[in-house]
Amino acid sequence: MGPTQKLVDDIYAEKVQRARATPIEQKLVAGLMLYEMAHEAVRAGVRAQFPNLSPQEFEVKLQQRLARIARIEEKDRMEGNAWNLLP
Repeated sequence: MGPTQKLVDDIYAEKVQRARATPIEQKLVAGLMLYEMAHEAVRAGVRAQFPNLSPQEFEVKLQQRLARIARIEEKDRMEGNAWNLLP
């Protein structure tokens, strides 16, 4: 037997309440940490895909990949596909 809808709703409500109670400074730090982790993951992906690039070639590929991600995210926002974590 899985969780009841009431339990799911209660857990969600608790998460929303905690998020709203979190100080803005803590949210900003968490956001920066997530950004740094995502950026490092992209760097690792480019390095794994192109292990023999020179440092200059690597930076060009990295910037191309970041630009591609930005275009995809912008397209998603324009189409209304952006993630809405909280109502």
